[in-house]
Amino acid sequence: MLIKIHKLYLSIYLSIYLSIYLSIYVWKTRNKHQLPSCRKKVSGTTVSTPCQIKMADNEPQNNAEIEVEEEIDCEEGSEDAPQSGVTSELTNELMQNPSVLAALQDRLDSIVGTPSTYIQNLPKSVKRRIKALKKLQYETTKVEAEFYEELHKLECKFAEKYAPFYNKRKDIINANVEPTDEECEWTSDEDDEIVEGINKTTIEEKPAENKEPEVEVLDENTKGIPHFWLTVFKNVDMLSEMVQENDEPILKHLTDIKCVFSEKNPMGFTLEFYFETNDYFKNSILTKKYIMKSEPDEGDPFSFEGPEIIKCSGCQIEWKKGKDVTVKVVKKKLKHKGRGTTRTVTKTVENDSFFNFFNPPTPPEDEAEMDENAEAILAADFEIGHFIRERIIPRAVLYFTGEALEDEDEYDEEGDEEETDGKRDCKQQ
Repeated sequence: MLIKIHKLYLSIYLSIYLSIYLSIYVWKTRNKHQLPSCRKKVSGTTVSTPCQIKMADNEPQNNAEIEVEEEIDCEEGSEDAPQSGVTSELTNELMQNPSVLAALQDRLDSIVGTPSTYIQNLPKSVKRRIKALKKLQYETTKVEAEFYEELHKLECKFAEKYAPFYNKRKDIINANVEPTDEECEWTSDEDDEIVEGINKTTIEEKPAENKEPEVEVLDENTKGIPHFWLTVFKNVDMLSEMVQENDEPILKHLTDIKCVFSEKNPMGFTLEFYFETNDYFKNSILTKKYIMKSEPDEGDPFSFEGPEIIKCSGCQIEWKKGKDVTVKVVKKKLKHKGRGTTRTVTKTVENDSFFNFFNPPTPPEDEAEMDENAEAILAADFEIGHFIRERIIPRAVLYFTGEALEDEDEYDEEGDEEETDGKRDCKQQ
């Protein structure tokens, strides 16, 4: 993204400088040579002049000399023809001249990524005070880091207060307890619509062409809330993209998701996925651990914006024989060129699956050595882990019913309207 922005700025600078140089050159040429009047026909008139290309700050670059020959042929009554013709030809000459382009490139290389001219031209006494402000900024950044550390401690403290409610939610979902009438008192005008939506979301499959949707009929004797977490995953775009068809029978056995915080050494959290006994793997818990840091980078302290995930690790899934959905067997027939005989070779390759989430790529010690694909996978992984921790676990029932999705859609629509209107939330002085 930064590379694209850099190229965009480079293009903008190039366009601006070309316009400035052309304007200056045409103006000087017109005043020096007194272009003929357009009130009468002028034929075969030649303008030949050496010019020195100068930058916007009036400093000559490479002393590039250009010989420009221009034939001006204008009609009577036209006052703009000579100037227009000169400008057009000069543009072509300048754009095709290597010396000019090299001078422009040198100038652009010297200004892209550097402070503004205003800052450069400030007196030393003012620049000295700016350094003092930057030192103050660094100190406030360290205080901000302490703030986020304390906030994480507070999150760890309140996680203990949330735990009883999450445990009760798990018991109701898995039919370990039946809520009392008092616990079920929750009136809402949208209850009927939500219940209807639940039935459609949890028991309907995506209809194929010319095929009626298959509906699983649930009666009043149904225990708990079937397929709760699978439904949550399928309702959230970020997670539904990870869930493949072969994953769904396994995720029906997912009974709970918890987040366990580590306060220090290192700062982070662990996502725990609880499964009932199933035919796919032996593990009862699958874990994903995230390591965070909340301190400014020594090389770029002003880029600090709060805690960030820097590393993650999964766990080993003990798949039962023939049940590993993260791999697939590919069969390939090989034909012998000489004898003409064929033989079948089988090869195991990686398969798309939600359970690849527990086997993330390991980043190298030097981040510069990481390839783009692995970097993209880790960035998406960090985002998913953060989303499950911040949104899915605390608001699971609302993602199950779809209410949380409606709230997010409303925020998106408001954002679109603001962009259309071209308005900003902040006030500019």
